[in-house]
Amino acid sequence: MQFNVFVVSDGTGRTAQQALDAALTQFPGIEINIIVRAHIRTKNEIKKIIREAIDVNAFILHTIVQNEIRHELIRDGRINNIETIDLMGPLLARLGHQFENNPVQKPGLFHTRNKEYFQRIDAMQFAFSHDDGLRSHELDKAEIILVGVSRTFKTPLSIYFAYKGWFVANIPLIIGIEPPKELFEVNPEKVFGLTTTATRLSALRQVREEHLGGQTGNYANIQHVKEELWFSQRLYEQNPKWSVIKVTGKSIEEIAADILATLKPRIS
Repeated sequence: MQFNVFVVSDGTGRTAQQALDAALTQFPGIEINIIVRAHIRTKNEIKKIIREAIDVNAFILHTIVQNEIRHELIRDGRINNIETIDLMGPLLARLGHQFENNPVQKPGLFHTRNKEYFQRIDAMQFAFSHDDGLRSHELDKAEIILVGVSRTFKTPLSIYFAYKGWFVANIPLIIGIEPPKELFEVNPEKVFGLTTTATRLSALRQVREEHLGGQTGNYANIQHVKEELWFSQRLYEQNPKWSVIKVTGKSIEEIAADILATLKPRIS
């Protein structure tokens, strides 16, 4: 399998290529196609690179030192689920910490890097604090809200998105228990209902049931599973502005990509 990587720089890109070459010595046998985009200075150029990366399923390695352009690359990468690896920002941030000063040529870069780092930390904390219906009174603070019955990957998706810097909350749907009222008061365009087939869901729950020693009642029973899915489907139909995402047979990355593809036009 060959991997595609874009080397993006507002200079020549030589630094990034040298760092990549050095790192690749630790991965013998990996085939990689390097595509260099040097002297990148505008947001339009960044958007074009993101589109190219999507087309060839590439990730991006960059040494952008201009704040505005760097922000654009990171933001567009996040929205389009493209991995962006920043080589210059962390180094400047750590040097700024050691020298107790910001880089002279680009003031504010140290603060920017710290802001991005702490945003990811905050996103992880937010995901843990708003997992499985916790702190529903703060749903308005979430960028993405996931709803669904048990074992539709709400928590794994929340953690995956949090690692990417998204603030995510998830709400379980349980027959006989009304979802929190705040769920119906937030912007419906950031709510995503997760669904799957009864057969697949029952199989997943059986694995969970075995792990717990069979002490889960009718949790994995196919008829009960169907009733739960019908319950969730009725709720989705009552809220037509929610987006419904089928998770059957998909990896977490694929489900996240589906969600971002729906969300992107709303926030771009």
